[in-house]
Amino acid sequence: MLPEEEKKQASAEDVNAHLDTLVESAEEQGAVVGFAVIAREFKKDKLAMFSLGLLITLLLVIFIGSFAFFDQDQVMRVHILNRYEAPGVEYLLGADEGGRDVFGQLFIGARNSIIIGFSVTIITGVIGIGLGIISGYYGGIIDNILMRIVDFIMVLPTNMIIIVFVSMVSEYNIVTFVLIMSAFSWVGKARIFRSRTLSESERDYVNASKTLGTSDFKIMFREVMPNLSSLIIVNSTLNFAGNIGIETGLSFLGFGLPPSVPSLGTLIGFATSPDVIENKTWVWLPASMLILVLMLSINYVGQALQRAADSKQRLG
Repeated sequence: MLPEEEKKQASAEDVNAHLDTLVESAEEQGAVVGFAVIAREFKKDKLAMFSLGLLITLLLVIFIGSFAFFDQDQVMRVHILNRYEAPGVEYLLGADEGGRDVFGQLFIGARNSIIIGFSVTIITGVIGIGLGIISGYYGGIIDNILMRIVDFIMVLPTNMIIIVFVSMVSEYNIVTFVLIMSAFSWVGKARIFRSRTLSESERDYVNASKTLGTSDFKIMFREVMPNLSSLIIVNSTLNFAGNIGIETGLSFLGFGLPPSVPSLGTLIGFATSPDVIENKTWVWLPASMLILVLMLSINYVGQALQRAADSKQRLG
């Protein structure tokens, strides 16, 4: 081999090595929030630390208690002679209008509401984040088509459409309700992540990966997506609280889960009667307090994660 050809080959190898180093550096030093940063942020924010501990404790108590000590069919069995039984030995938190144990409904209802909120968050995250990254990465006609679909869905009265769908389905359950909610709740995520991907796709490590011939799928979901992880964590945490609130509101209005399936919203829904509001607070007050504590805890945790993801907002 001639000396000039050897120099060209060595130069090409150096360029490829530099590109490989650039990609690896972007993957390691991207916008991913490390656990050390998150832990430090929680240590500085005592309220967020307390909220995290309280949230973990509540989740463990709710899920272990609901599965270990309560059977949904047994709890929802009507005992009309015990109608609005006051709290006591037999019913720790009293009974509702059907003589059903409010304490058992509180555990099972909280579990159902949390499962629904978590499931909707996961499904909408997969759809919204995936389509948002694809739209922002490719741009052009693909971006235009996906964003026009998003714009169309966003102008629809989503909650009213969910109510109509729930009313149309004769026999629905938690799975059906989750799918109906998820069908319209992913568009906000898609728009957010499309915007971030547009700016992320212009960075050097993306251009380096394209130069190396890396597939688009790998660039999007192995290199760009990890650099959006901080936004994914924050957005998913806050959406989790929002989805629990939406389920509770729809169930309160009578368009959530069926009457045979308890949730926090169905328990709060008993507070539509003036007599129940004033004289039978044990029916609705525990569920109201629990949903308030859950929402506040999740939001405080989400705010701490948001600060950890942004160096300008970090405490200290």
